[in-house]
Amino acid sequence: MRLLVLLSRVPFPLEKGDKLRAYHLVTRLAKRHEVYLFCLSDARVDPAHIEHLQQVCAHIEVVRIGRWRILLKLLTAVFTRLPFQVAYFHHGHAQRRIDRAIERFRPDHVICQLVRTTEYVRERYALPKTLDYMDTLSKGMERRTETAPLHLRPIFRAETRRLIRYENLMFDQFDHAVIISAQDRDYIYHPFRDRMAVVPNGVDTKLFTPQEVEQQYDLLFTGNMNYPPNIDSVLYLVQKVLPIVRKQRPATSLLISGVDPTASVRDLAKTDPLISVTGWVRDIRSSYATSRIFVAPMQIGTGLQNKLLEAMAMRIPCITSALANNAVGAPAGDAILIGETPEDYAALILRLLADPGERKRIAANGYDFVRANFDWDRSAEALERLIARTGTA
Repeated sequence: MRLLVLLSRVPFPLEKGDKLRAYHLVTRLAKRHEVYLFCLSDARVDPAHIEHLQQVCAHIEVVRIGRWRILLKLLTAVFTRLPFQVAYFHHGHAQRRIDRAIERFRPDHVICQLVRTTEYVRERYALPKTLDYMDTLSKGMERRTETAPLHLRPIFRAETRRLIRYENLMFDQFDHAVIISAQDRDYIYHPFRDRMAVVPNGVDTKLFTPQEVEQQYDLLFTGNMNYPPNIDSVLYLVQKVLPIVRKQRPATSLLISGVDPTASVRDLAKTDPLISVTGWVRDIRSSYATSRIFVAPMQIGTGLQNKLLEAMAMRIPCITSALANNAVGAPAGDAILIGETPEDYAALILRLLADPGERKRIAANGYDFVRANFDWDRSAEALERLIARTGTA
């Protein structure tokens, strides 16, 4: 089958969740199908990253979207009902490139990742189409509204309403809808949301494996550190949880590892010598391996936290929120520990730091759970079976 895959980012390197999901699904689909990977990009792309993807896909095309185009489109979107996240990525010159690609390639099926890309194909073509919502953008925006500065809340509320409407509209205009977890499926407002296929992320258990190295840090948080839910989580950890922990263990250290840390995150290391902020690292496994406990007190956001899957696959004990674990589904108290208040998180951290045997127990159970339940091959096969239902064009 000839598959056109439309993405809002180039899916390599793997420093963001949407890239990770796209990369692993596309590489597996490309083993059995002819894949035309069409990517949008709002930044310059390293030619080495394109060369890597060319080894995976039969065809790849990247369309650069200039900042001035984005600004102009966002200004005009004020007078439409289009979500700003969709307007950000939808541009006439990119539409013409996609039209030419479809004319040349004549795909049997189109896969769009995120509603950000759907404007390009939703009404123009009678091709069979699958939309991977990934997670529920409207719910994520709704949660961000609660903690946003007062002057931004009206904008966030308007974007939430636009996204709800648009997510429902896309549900009716695509043959299949895919989402990352049952929790995110239930956040979709469409009356037939139960028809959505849940296709979870996997974890590369050949790459993320336990390592016997010296553990230099007590606590670890990883992720894209310009992503608001991650910023909110790490500030919560440092400002509300860590002071309680340090009343009993003053020397407790924290490693914050991930791409593009904002100034508010970088400043944490400037004022506290026991906090390290690495920014992008070539091999994130080194951050996991050198830390005793992974802590992700996620308060907002949606989707499936890949960071938890990776930490568990490396046999690191994890502490997180019920919000994050609802998507993962790990047995609380056995494979993962769940906090609710700063006092809860602090007590769990202190318990694990004081008890190596308990750390080992939680880590071993988490390791077994993630290897049994999260596999990229199974996820790609589920997506492939769904696509096959519509046959060819």
